[in-house]
Amino acid sequence: MTPPRNLRCLVLLLAPLAFGAQPIRLHPDNPRYFEFRGKPFLVVTSAEHYGALLNADFNYQRYFEGLAASGMRMTRFFTGVYRESPESFGIARNTLAPTADRFITPYPRTAVPGAADGGNKWDLTRWNLRYWERLKDIVKTASDRGIITQVVLFCTYYDDSMWKANPFFAGNNVNGTPDVPRTEVLTLKHPELLRYQEALVRRIVTELNEFDNVTYEICNEPYFHGVTLEWQRRIAQIVADTERNLPNKHLIAQNIANFAQPVADPDPNVSILHFHYARPPVTVAMNYGLNRVIGFDETGFDGTLDAVYRIQAWDFILAGGGHYNHLDYSFTAGHEDGAFPIPATQPGGGSPALRKQLKTLIDFMDRFDFVRMAPRDEWIAAGVPGDASARMLAEPGRAYALYLHHGKPLRGYQPAYAVKTARARASLALNVPAGRYAVRWLHPGSGKAEPEAHVEHSGGLLWLTTPEYATDLALDLRIAP
Repeated sequence: MTPPRNLRCLVLLLAPLAFGAQPIRLHPDNPRYFEFRGKPFLVVTSAEHYGALLNADFNYQRYFEGLAASGMRMTRFFTGVYRESPESFGIARNTLAPTADRFITPYPRTAVPGAADGGNKWDLTRWNLRYWERLKDIVKTASDRGIITQVVLFCTYYDDSMWKANPFFAGNNVNGTPDVPRTEVLTLKHPELLRYQEALVRRIVTELNEFDNVTYEICNEPYFHGVTLEWQRRIAQIVADTERNLPNKHLIAQNIANFAQPVADPDPNVSILHFHYARPPVTVAMNYGLNRVIGFDETGFDGTLDAVYRIQAWDFILAGGGHYNHLDYSFTAGHEDGAFPIPATQPGGGSPALRKQLKTLIDFMDRFDFVRMAPRDEWIAAGVPGDASARMLAEPGRAYALYLHHGKPLRGYQPAYAVKTARARASLALNVPAGRYAVRWLHPGSGKAEPEAHVEHSGGLLWLTTPEYATDLALDLRIAP
């Protein structure tokens, strides 16, 4: 039963009071970071492969309990107008590949047979109540645990089988949608399709307006297979227009590129710039002046070793990034606690151990007033081993966060990443002002901190000798009280 219009409006107006805070937003003092529930907020997470909403076999209640217990801060999910097959990308137990009878879409199936997946056709003029109830309950369940939900509205179609599994595909619905190639679906070429896409976006944005833990991403990997910038801007505008007369306004993200790319003409509706496989994190410096959150939005294709993705997370955040999302294949239907043993053939990694290491990163950064910090790699004047890299975030004259690691891509930006595990020491020269400093070394792999020490620095270069470490090491350096 649909509530009376005046009651529905009252509920929307009272929504901000119900949750006690405005939605996650760019931090007012430094828009390269977030503010969530009144506090500076970094998104660092290791989360499932985007099927929590559309896969009926995935127990999201259990998933969010485990995600919260491990201290992870976000999950990313697709909206049900994209589906993969069990063979896609070589992913074992892929949560984005439910069987036809377990695939939950925004639209109900009809009594008319003939969809390409063997099920009945969909009706795009009606809404599937089960879907909308699940959508809101997922977001609420995450909200109750302080977890951000990144709602990915669309995804490019990598092959014809993915397009033919879609409710919008001409043979899959009773609404007479045009028979178009997958490379023209996410464009402005076909008004009949666009009308359904816009209606879906408006409904999602309206239903989720009450929640403070939502961000929207326009499209996953739109730089493949014909997705146009004009279409992306149209979808972002639909989100903004829909919320114009609603109580809450949510951030919009755009997936820019794999690896790195300078953004020359950012969409004014977009607040978050996302990149996949952004290692090394050179894209942060390329786009730092845009005053938006820069995100490493998907990892993978670099093997299954935890150290690879730990290094990539620390490296990106210490370069000035504000969002890191590891694609964690240890979460599957039946293993929503993240305990699925990942086969060596999987295109990426994930484990309870990695999530613990990422929580160490969160705790390390939360010790700082990071919204007042900025990248200052040039202040690491000397001493970085030749096979290592180092990053520094600094609040000049007060606090310095440094990360040193022995990891690198093997073929430039192409997937494949090497990690050196031999034990090492280094003597680092830091260009910091005179003062008395508290020195605290941290081993990111184990989470073990060395005993805090104090040094008197009279000016010039401050030389610090590291403890013995393997693979990577972090430094918390700050003026002593």
